[in-house]
Amino acid sequence: MPKRQNIQNGRMIEIQATRNNLLYVNKMAVEITDSNFTEVAINSDKPVMIDFWAEWCGPCRMVTPIVEEMAHDYAGKAVVGKVNVDENPDVSAKFGIRNIPTIIFLKGGQVVDKSVGAVPKNVLTEKMEALL
Repeated sequence: MPKRQNIQNGRMIEIQATRNNLLYVNKMAVEITDSNFTEVAINSDKPVMIDFWAEWCGPCRMVTPIVEEMAHDYAGKAVVGKVNVDENPDVSAKFGIRNIPTIIFLKGGQVVDKSVGAVPKNVLTEKMEALL
């Protein structure tokens, strides 16, 4: 995929161009949107971890590096993605997201686990490992 650089929130990020409606940010976590949610999450043959977040959310910023690490750790084994709740209200409403960060785990298109609030990596890793 061709790569391009972009400035987002005052920092340079590398974006690999879209492929099949998926936008890969920072090469790891998939940006999940209202338009690609079914393809990425529901139709996935792998376990899916989705971080619901917003730019203005302090605890979300604490979780972001963990989500990116997990995207790297589970590359090829699971889908790790992020949903910006301000930009994707349909997906957020579908799961009744009222507090962020909220991380949901899907298997076979169904929610099988959930974590609300900033949690350490080992908690999320345990939940992911249970799905593999």
